[in-house]
Amino acid sequence: MLPRAFNPRSLASVSRLAPWTCASCKIRATTARPYSAQTQVAEKPYYITSPIFYVNAAPHVGHLYTMVLTDIHKRWQLLQGKKAILCTGTDEHGMKIQQASAKAGMEPKPFCDKGAEVFKSLAQRAEILNDHFVRTTDKEHREAVEYAWFLLQEAGYIYTAKHEGWYSVSDETFYPQSTVQLYLEPATGRKIMTSIETGKEVEWTSEINYHFKLSAFKQQLLDFYKQNPKWIVPEHRMKEVVQAVESGLEDLSISRPSDRLTWGIPVPEDESQTIYVWLDALMNYVTKAGYPWPPGKEQAGGWPADCQVIGKDIVRFHCIYWPAFLLALGLPLPKHVLTHAHWTLGKAKMAKSTGNVVNPFFAIDRFGIDVMRFYLAHDGGIVDDADYSNYHIIERYKHTLNGSLGNLASRVIRGKGWNVSRAVRRWAATTDEKEFRDGAAQTHYVAIKSAQLAVQNCMDELDARGAVQAIVQLIQTTNAYFSNSSPWNRVKESGTEAEVDTIIYLSSESLRVAGILLQPVMPNKSALLLDMLGVDEKHRSFDYAEPGKDAEYGVSKVPLGKGLEGTLFPPLDSNL
Repeated sequence: MLPRAFNPRSLASVSRLAPWTCASCKIRATTARPYSAQTQVAEKPYYITSPIFYVNAAPHVGHLYTMVLTDIHKRWQLLQGKKAILCTGTDEHGMKIQQASAKAGMEPKPFCDKGAEVFKSLAQRAEILNDHFVRTTDKEHREAVEYAWFLLQEAGYIYTAKHEGWYSVSDETFYPQSTVQLYLEPATGRKIMTSIETGKEVEWTSEINYHFKLSAFKQQLLDFYKQNPKWIVPEHRMKEVVQAVESGLEDLSISRPSDRLTWGIPVPEDESQTIYVWLDALMNYVTKAGYPWPPGKEQAGGWPADCQVIGKDIVRFHCIYWPAFLLALGLPLPKHVLTHAHWTLGKAKMAKSTGNVVNPFFAIDRFGIDVMRFYLAHDGGIVDDADYSNYHIIERYKHTLNGSLGNLASRVIRGKGWNVSRAVRRWAATTDEKEFRDGAAQTHYVAIKSAQLAVQNCMDELDARGAVQAIVQLIQTTNAYFSNSSPWNRVKESGTEAEVDTIIYLSSESLRVAGILLQPVMPNKSALLLDMLGVDEKHRSFDYAEPGKDAEYGVSKVPLGKGLEGTLFPPLDSNL
């Protein structure tokens, strides 16, 4: 029979003379006002998290992708008028950091400070709208981890035992015998043991440490997976997690002897042990949501997370260990976990350890952040890995951004012989495609009207790539409609004003709807496109992303220029 999960909200069940209390909690306990029985429950905002990133080496474009993907989903919520919170940050404890700082000839904390600033800078350069940047060296995070440890211990989920097994410093985890293999290094001929899952070297370790009763949560996890079959995206990774848990769970080592690992949070009341980095790191998600919460504030910071975005290489930690910890603490589980595939370079996985990486700062300097955000969202893999290539970025820019979206904007908005504002006034009240006489116009009106729902369906399924591709499809369809309709010829003929206005209106509406829906992906270029169309800033929300919703645009807010001046996506200076 499982021990009853400790409810962290029932603080009265913990003795006031408990052996451990964090310093800040002691202060709060003596100064805080008692809560009324009628405490108002705060409304829950949408809460999305990225993983926190190791500071042992510089970020690569894979980190940028994770940040951008998370940010797109946050901005999508804002587009719909919802309050949304995004948390990102850095993971600064563990053996990898301890070794990397020693190799750099620095103390761990200054080493982490330097690394954290690099990731903060990347988030700023990528225009990530993060509300929180958590660091596992933060005082509030340390206290939340200590508090959680105390509750787990009080509930009987932690015990001491000898642990023997294969440990990977790179992965910061123990692996059972069934998940390691003998590997012959091609370059050196050296025989080593590696993780089958990650390919990282492992070493045999035997030590006394603390364990978490992970095995006790097998059935609870399986029940949760069954009740929430779409909890993990994509579907095949959900199945892999279920299979892993069905095959059995071993109790989890959650500390290391401090004579081996000094850089981390000491176990409360036992400084001979350091808390296992993954228990420490995973708690960051609730730390910035305000954990531990006062009564009535449990959801004010956003927990449970609506979506947690992670790479496919850390699924086991986030989809098995993390929910087990939460169940043990009596906390609600996140609503969805979006797991994405990797970016490769030359068909090989990007990895800081091998140097096979792309510097994201250089990429942003070269192509601009909106172009990089678009490329990562459009080509990045959720199910399958994507291969990064400057050539692919240039081709995407030439054919999709410059040749399709930018060209359409210039042809419609800067065209001679017609007036966008007049076309909008003539046709904005249209609510049915049958009001257009021309069959091509009717078909295109339906295409515009369908775009909003198509994009929303993709985003509801956490498929940002599908959403971006749906918008691109609308633009490509509009280009074909515009070219086939050839308004530059019809404008020369008498009595064709209504026909020309139809073409210009439907083409402008495509651009307006696409501009609104692309805001989470390319915030700057989308804003420029909507400015070029003369769309009021109050009319740029999701509700306006369908034909006929805005009858007041058509006069540009910015100089349109001539030739290449003032174009949305000017030609690249170089192919290299």
